[in-house]
Amino acid sequence: MRRLSLLVLSLILALPAAAQVYQWRDAQGRINYSDSPPPTGAVKTVKPASPPKTPAADEAVPDESSEAAAQTPATDGATGEAGKQAKEKADPAKPKTMAEKETEFRQRKVAATEAEAKAEKERQKAAELARYCDQARSQIVGLKNSRRVSRFNSEGQRELMDDAARTAEIERSQRYIDENCK
Repeated sequence: MRRLSLLVLSLILALPAAAQVYQWRDAQGRINYSDSPPPTGAVKTVKPASPPKTPAADEAVPDESSEAAAQTPATDGATGEAGKQAKEKADPAKPKTMAEKETEFRQRKVAATEAEAKAEKERQKAAELARYCDQARSQIVGLKNSRRVSRFNSEGQRELMDDAARTAEIERSQRYIDENCK
């Protein structure tokens, strides 16, 4: 008895869901929806949305290899990216397969890794340049403030720099700073 009353109750509650839905514009131009038509004016009957189709077991589901063979490579050298984008634009309602989602995820991951590696390389390059600039500035200060400056020649012997050599070395260091240290 309980099951029968539960069944009748569920059918009664489901009746409004199966009723017709009417659409019309009111005097202000707003669109209204209702289960009963308005007393006057143009009315449009709205059909309820049908559930999305799911492929049956006996229908053939295309595999990725046939999709990849159908795509033509892009003219810019990318691996079928333009073909994928054109295919998505042609059928935007078609959900992506797990393989397509996985491929996109891996592409995003590779791109993020490459961007991170490039940023790290740029940071290292900037740190190295800053170190060289600091060394050049220190060298200029040392050349200007000390009385005697020496360096080692190609034979490993120490030789003192005269004023002309010091001035040339200061100018060379200053040129490096001007060109590279901003």
